[in-house]
Parts: sequence; C-alpha cells; structure tokens
Amino acid sequence: MNPVTVPVTVSLMVEIPEDLHLSIQDYLDAHELWSQERMMQAALSLFLLQNGVNNPNVNSLYLDSLFGCAA
Repeated sequence: MNPVTVPVTVSLMVEIPEDLHLSIQDYLDAHELWSQERMMQAALSLFLLQNGVNNPNVNSLYLDSLFGCAA
C-alpha cells in the first residue's frame, strides 16, 4: 500500500500598499468564486512561470487556481 501524500500549505503575511489591497478587495467582492488565497496562488504562480521557473507543480497550481479546480 502506497502512503497518501497530503499537499502542504504555508501561510504568508505580507504588507502591501493600501491601494493594491483596496483593488484586490474590489475584485474579490465582484467575483464571488475567487478567494484571496486563490487569487494570490494564481498571481504568485504566474509570476514564477513568467520569470523562468519550469516546475510542473507550479504549472499545475497556476492552472488549478485559474480554472477553479483548487484553491
């Protein structure tokens, strides 16, 4: 029997400009299917992909968050 691998998550606390925070809140208020976690996962994984990270797990996280398969 193979052990089941449970995805590990890490919490981040970051300071961002208030204008960015307000824009995020406006977006989330208008798009009820998106959460702050899902939006941050999509944004961070896209940043990594655009900057040369070639990791299948990051690719999968980006696509999952973009299409709502995981968050």
